[in-house]
Amino acid sequence: MIENLLKFVKKMKDMQLVSFDEAATKQGVVLRILSLLGWDTFNVEEVCPEYSVGEKKVDYALRHNNSNKVFIEVKKVGEDLEKHQEQLLNYSFQEGVKLAILTNGITWWFYLPLHEGSWEQRKFYTVEIYDQNPEEISQKFLDFLSKENVLSGKSIENAENVYRGRQKEFLIKETLPKAWNKIIEGPDETLLELIAETTEKLCGHKPDHQTVETFIASDTQKIIFPTIRRPPVITSIRRREVEAEETYTNKSISSFTFKGRRYEVNSWKDMLVQICNIMLATHRDRFDQVLNLKGRKRPYFTRNPNELRSPEKIPGTDIYVEVNQSSNSIVRFSIDILSLFGYTKADLSIETR
Repeated sequence: MIENLLKFVKKMKDMQLVSFDEAATKQGVVLRILSLLGWDTFNVEEVCPEYSVGEKKVDYALRHNNSNKVFIEVKKVGEDLEKHQEQLLNYSFQEGVKLAILTNGITWWFYLPLHEGSWEQRKFYTVEIYDQNPEEISQKFLDFLSKENVLSGKSIENAENVYRGRQKEFLIKETLPKAWNKIIEGPDETLLELIAETTEKLCGHKPDHQTVETFIASDTQKIIFPTIRRPPVITSIRRREVEAEETYTNKSISSFTFKGRRYEVNSWKDMLVQICNIMLATHRDRFDQVLNLKGRKRPYFTRNPNELRSPEKIPGTDIYVEVNQSSNSIVRFSIDILSLFGYTKADLSIETR
């Protein structure tokens, strides 16, 4: 199973999925993947199309013994998936369905609808066909969506493991500042001794613990933490291949800060468009330089929207930007745009939730 699935995922990377409408995406992508995952796509009792939930319908319900196991909603490429997640998850919650998927064939969002929290918090994994490794994509499809795993309950177990990992990461990041504040508010003997011994090694004199505690209480804000030196910014898409960065997969953005000013945004796409608007306002006379930023197979900026999968026109120009990208791609792409106008990665910071 995994071999044939892997072959198809690799083939998808060369397919012009951007030209598919919703019907083509369902037949040429979604049903094909379901078939490779062991589902009988010709059996409407197993893969039920247009499944009714009240007066509405879900594109596909994967069923077993008259019980719904998975809901799948399919949209065309270029459709803003975030506008449809609430509806899908409401349907899933209403029917008690534990696993739901929202996709346009290129992007696949996996949810645990019965969990608490916002819609974004219930999203536990994202697959990006063009951006992620084919082996990883195939394995995740197998983990979460194969018929064998769905019917055995293994898919939910796999999903829960990923979800808990995300929650653990979020909780750690949220708690670290609190832990630091607690330490400096009432430092214990181990910390005091460590600082005292390090001071002695540096200057030959060891302060007493009271002196160290006084320093921590009064001068913490003056402590300068060393900056990790990074390679110089490369004003080129090639920088993506040589610079390791933080991963934003399965994370939602809440805001970004550029040159000290904070901008609230609702999605990664919003951040990209906002950065384009900022560069246009600041560098209008040479903004068309963005047309020089190109990917391996397609442009990222163009005056011809037909060249892009999901074009977004930049207000006040005749230039379109590709917004159908993964979170990691958008972050890297945004840095490329800033670099083009003389800014560095340090000028941009991102807050996620």
